[in-house]
Amino acid sequence: MSLKTRFLLLAACLVLVASAAAWTVFHRITEGIIEQWGERVAAIQVQYDGGRLLQPLEREIALARQMADSIVLQRWARDHDDPALKAQAFAEMESFRRNFSDNSYFVVLRNSGGYYHNNAANDYVEARLRYRLRADRPADAWFFRLIEEGRDFHLNVNPDVELGVTKLWIDVLMRDADGEILGVVGTGMELEGFLQEVVDIHQPGITTLFVDYNGAIQLYRDRRLIDYASFVKPEGQKRTLDLLVDLPRDAEALFGMMRELREAPDSPTNVRTEFVTVEGKRHLAGVAFLPALGWFEVTLLDLEKLMPLDGFTPVAVVFVLTLLVTLLVFHLALRRQLLAPIAALEAAMQRVQQGNISPAELPRGRGEMGRLMHHFHSMAEAIQRHTRDLEERVRERTEELEAVAIRDVLTGLMNRRGMQQWLEEQILRASREGSHFGLIWLDLDRFKELNDGFGHAAGDKALVRVAEALRDGLRPYDRASRWGGDEFLVLLSPCDEPTLTRVAERLRQAVASIEVDGTAVTISVGACLAVPGEDLDSLLKRADEALYEAKAEGRNRARVAV
Repeated sequence: MSLKTRFLLLAACLVLVASAAAWTVFHRITEGIIEQWGERVAAIQVQYDGGRLLQPLEREIALARQMADSIVLQRWARDHDDPALKAQAFAEMESFRRNFSDNSYFVVLRNSGGYYHNNAANDYVEARLRYRLRADRPADAWFFRLIEEGRDFHLNVNPDVELGVTKLWIDVLMRDADGEILGVVGTGMELEGFLQEVVDIHQPGITTLFVDYNGAIQLYRDRRLIDYASFVKPEGQKRTLDLLVDLPRDAEALFGMMRELREAPDSPTNVRTEFVTVEGKRHLAGVAFLPALGWFEVTLLDLEKLMPLDGFTPVAVVFVLTLLVTLLVFHLALRRQLLAPIAALEAAMQRVQQGNISPAELPRGRGEMGRLMHHFHSMAEAIQRHTRDLEERVRERTEELEAVAIRDVLTGLMNRRGMQQWLEEQILRASREGSHFGLIWLDLDRFKELNDGFGHAAGDKALVRVAEALRDGLRPYDRASRWGGDEFLVLLSPCDEPTLTRVAERLRQAVASIEVDGTAVTISVGACLAVPGEDLDSLLKRADEALYEAKAEGRNRARVAV
């Protein structure tokens, strides 16, 4: 046997051994990349899906709480046979019905058991009392259970046999000023449409569902597994999360993640992930707690569909062919053309495995090795692009939710939180630049009398009209906010004392021309000019003192603090 032949055989053996080792490393690194990428995608997807659920629900919950706080409804609930109170209450209900996204509401009175309801088609405007609840009827157990537990807010999926509908119901207890429970109010969201918009997202390999505090399935694409009316079911009879996984240990892992999230709701790591088996296939489960609803969001990712390992087969084929070609080259060419590129490619894979998915600088290769590096580079860019898209969606959703958080729902002005941020920034700027700005505190005169005399809808109308007057009467760069209740706060920047006095009086006159249900609306105005270095508490106190002075002088006046 010639030396050349022996060298080629030795080289072949070494190449084969190296190929097997490299393939093992390549396979393990690839699996590691897929698993690490899957964990990041699971965390982002869980947050994204949770945001999609919260966006439509938070507004409905806030409206339901406002309905429960309605003085008009509370007075009627205490004396439901009074015709005048009933007429006012029905008008109040209709004002809320038009604001709910489902254009429907329900009100259940504790003292009579009467269930009042009207739907989007306004079918029951002449007969809002649909039926009366009874403690001995299982279908009505939810109401008496809510009263018994005193749970101020509850969210559940339940069919209403009497009305013939199945909805996602938002239940809020109606209490009087002393805390006595007068009934339950709320609205419903049509289940089928809600599932299509939030759960049936039609993304291959991604399954989203929502479960309650105890793991009972509330929203899921397979309607047969939804645990309807789980609130009144005893434990052991509910359709829970463990029905979706194959192994008991997987169910224990899911409930363990839920328990950890419940016990540490403020933890910076608010998403837990774990691999589970679903229908014989390995899935990555991501779990997040939604404290605003008392629910958990669960996302199941089928990594074989999202990023199949078979997709790396062309890369592996090119890799093997490249190694076989090295049999025909000299040792130096072997080291230069193959071993160095493999080392660089392995280093790039390890960077991706460690979480750095930015494209790596790879040496320029030729032939099969060049294509291998191109495939890897394309794979890394695809992972980076997909991750960036998901992060961008989460960022956009976060910005939308933050915008909602600083906006008053009724008037469209900034709320107290948003104005406080502006004030703190303005105080820092005034201290840094030695500039002045003006603060105007407005308070509606006799607002409680308007609310008590004409109802919640009239009070809301007055607040909206005042907000419109503020927007029309201010400069484009000034800021107006609803500070709380019937109080408004206006920030003028830049500002001097004559401007402050003029704008305060102009706003007072603008509001004085407003009438609501035949009643004139007026405001008392207190204003002050901020000096550099003055803190927020001092500034608010001076404006409040000027407001108090205007009130003491008979209301419908504007006073500027000296």
